[in-house]
Amino acid sequence: MVRIRVLVVDDHRIFAESLAAALAAEPDVDVSAAGSGPAALRSLERAVAEGRRYDVLLVDADLGDTLPGIRSAASVHDAGEDGLVDGISLVAGVRSAQPHVRIVVLAEKDDARRAALALQAGASGWVAKDCSLSRLLTVIRGVLREETHLPPALLTGVLRELTAARKHRTESERLVESLTPREREVLRCMVAGLGRKAVAERLFLSPHTVRTHMQNVLGKLGVHSTLAAVALARRAGVGPVDLAGDVVERGGQLA
Repeated sequence: MVRIRVLVVDDHRIFAESLAAALAAEPDVDVSAAGSGPAALRSLERAVAEGRRYDVLLVDADLGDTLPGIRSAASVHDAGEDGLVDGISLVAGVRSAQPHVRIVVLAEKDDARRAALALQAGASGWVAKDCSLSRLLTVIRGVLREETHLPPALLTGVLRELTAARKHRTESERLVESLTPREREVLRCMVAGLGRKAVAERLFLSPHTVRTHMQNVLGKLGVHSTLAAVALARRAGVGPVDLAGDVVERGGQLA
């Protein structure tokens, strides 16, 4: 019998242990539980090192929900022993580090926007925490067959969110493409959090020239602040400059 290895990740201990116990009663399921994002990452890494990697993660949508938005995979791995990692960030981090793992997000309530964010981060399913055990097992087995599972009531809203996100990304990409190669370098430095002086030192330019480039970037992107420029750049898929090396090009353009 092929056994499915499942890791439940939830900071509500009673819920996590109850769900793990229910799943463990299935003859083809091996299950463990983790109470935080960092603990889950350690369990995943240890399982790979021992040659018994997990197949499916069940992640609490509200895990460490005091952290807003999606953090980078690097931030997830840098979280401390007691650090908080929000559920969607954990999805992104795990999919980046271990793409073979399928992830299902467990939610207290339906939320089309967050479900869309979870899918964009790499989740394969979004289900209610109070769904039946048989429904959850159907989802677990389904995602292992490359299926995507969403509650029917969320389908329209999620599709609308994904379409809007694609439209915003396309517009953001068009604006970024209007930048000169030097302005794109400056933008990537801005995404990395570098100030004017640091950008000048990195690109061997005067601070005055960097200021001009930054003003041009803001003008061409149609924004009024560095934070807004960085947010737009992220939507367009522009990553930070590699602080440990040279600017890297992907797909023939700065990315």
